[in-house]
Amino acid sequence: MSAVDLHTVTDYRVARERADLVAGPGTAYVGGGTWLFSEPQPHLTRLVDLTGLEWPALTVTEDGLEIAATCTVERIADLSDSGIWTAAPLFRQCASALLASWKIWKRATVGGNLCLSFPAGAMISLATALDGTVLIWSADGTERRLPVVDFVTGIATNVLGAGDVLRSIHLPVRALQARTAFRKIALSPLGRSGVAVIGRQDRDGRVTLSVTAATDRPRVLVLDRIPDRRELDATLRERIPDAAYYTDAHGAADWRRAVTTVLAGEICEELS
Repeated sequence: MSAVDLHTVTDYRVARERADLVAGPGTAYVGGGTWLFSEPQPHLTRLVDLTGLEWPALTVTEDGLEIAATCTVERIADLSDSGIWTAAPLFRQCASALLASWKIWKRATVGGNLCLSFPAGAMISLATALDGTVLIWSADGTERRLPVVDFVTGIATNVLGAGDVLRSIHLPVRALQARTAFRKIALSPLGRSGVAVIGRQDRDGRVTLSVTAATDRPRVLVLDRIPDRRELDATLRERIPDAAYYTDAHGAADWRRAVTTVLAGEICEELS
């Protein structure tokens, strides 16, 4: 891949330090570029390549896991073989939910998946299920952190402003040590996820249910304990409004709502 694939691009720069991340009209930041180079981008004239910053892909600390925005999906999937955390199987499960070949896995980045902010973003599913927070380098030189569930604001929209850069995603050790259960469904065997539901039970018994792909933005429910079926149905109706489910080529809103309830029920049964 190269900038010549985008015929309107006349300037391609590799960032070496934060000072190089100067954006202007027609500028886009590049991580893996798998989506950027997949279709015409006539509004772009300049690309800034983030890989020259050489951020460590994965950093394990006592507090959890720091994932660079430029970390590839392949590196994330490989964490499932590490056996470091109880939640490790979830990394490959979510990576596999991304409709992509192994070639794409080698290039596509975690940060790119979050920044696209598509409902079926598999790395969004992973990060919201594990209480992920993002570190954003703001265009004014400051930094800020916020939960991934608040980073994505709608279908293909997020909180990033002009010149802002997603630096990394942090997953806390508390969530990584939890038991998890994963469910997804699509209208065809190799189709884009229509519904993705992930359950997590922490060591204190609390349960987190994350719903992605089915809704316009991630929805997370935190419960004191595993609910019975009646309680679960009522909680889903109360906390996820009907308007949050959407219709597109990968599923109708009413189907997504109904399947979310079924999959959430299966997850609660598995965790119990």
